[in-house]
Amino acid sequence: MKHQQQLLQLLKENSRRTVSDLANEMGLSRATVQQNMERLERTGVIQGYTIKINPHFEQQQVSAYIMISVVPKKTADIVRQIKNHPQLDMLCTISGQYDLIAKVTEATTEALDLSIDTFATLDGVEKTLSHIVLSRKVDR
Repeated sequence: MKHQQQLLQLLKENSRRTVSDLANEMGLSRATVQQNMERLERTGVIQGYTIKINPHFEQQQVSAYIMISVVPKKTADIVRQIKNHPQLDMLCTISGQYDLIAKVTEATTEALDLSIDTFATLDGVEKTLSHIVLSRKVDR
């Protein structure tokens, strides 16, 4: 388990590292690391490998957190529609006055405005409250 946690942390830092490099870093054989990776993939812990975007590029994008209050009977339908939004980064249920929070990232403020309007006009959405991200202080 300790080796799996270490492997996951190394892959979070750079998922493009070679198995040989990971094995060297962990002090394990290449075969052992490969077996651990295959086990993590098979059990669904690792669902895929991805890229990390250059922070300079990401800073040129504009993001917003959109809190959404919904009619309870419409929640599943609204979640399904929002899930299909191409610029959606995250969607969570939350406690409090609002029911959902979505994070959307667009190339321009105009495109972001359209995304916010799209969510606000979904059938069953009672109200939204948007918070535009000005800068990222920590991004893991």
